[in-house]
Amino acid sequence: MAHSVSSTRTDGASPAVEPSIGTLVQSAMADVSTLVRNEIELAKAEIGASAKKGGIGAAAFAAAGVFAAFAGIFFFIALAEFLTWLGLARWISYLIVFVLLLALAGVAALVGRKMIKKIEKPERTMESLRELPEVMHREAPGARHREVPVVSGGKVELRTNEPYRV
Repeated sequence: MAHSVSSTRTDGASPAVEPSIGTLVQSAMADVSTLVRNEIELAKAEIGASAKKGGIGAAAFAAAGVFAAFAGIFFFIALAEFLTWLGLARWISYLIVFVLLLALAGVAALVGRKMIKKIEKPERTMESLRELPEVMHREAPGARHREVPVVSGGKVELRTNEPYRV
């Protein structure tokens, strides 16, 4: 029950009417809603500007890559012409550059293959996904057939003696 305090003013003006709790809550909710909307708009504006700058930067890097590729082509033509200048036949010079490029491609492929073989499977994630149906099975409170692990001293342990696999 809300109580209102009646006050009489000596200056003859009508007494101040206090707003009800419902009105105050409604006003607070409207203010919070406006604040959240404004925060979202601000985030959109900031992210939009950042995304635009990021897109321009990525396009600049892509253009640099294209120019570098064209420069590489001209470098290898110049290398072949230099070998010709040293006295080799033109076709032999270009063949040497061709073999050099194939060797570089082979080395890059071997390095890439080695790096791909180093990628590890997400074992923990795969194990937790295998256990997901068991975890999702709802049980009555207090009827848990699997102990909940406890973290103590930075280690995850079960209250029982069986090991807990993460």
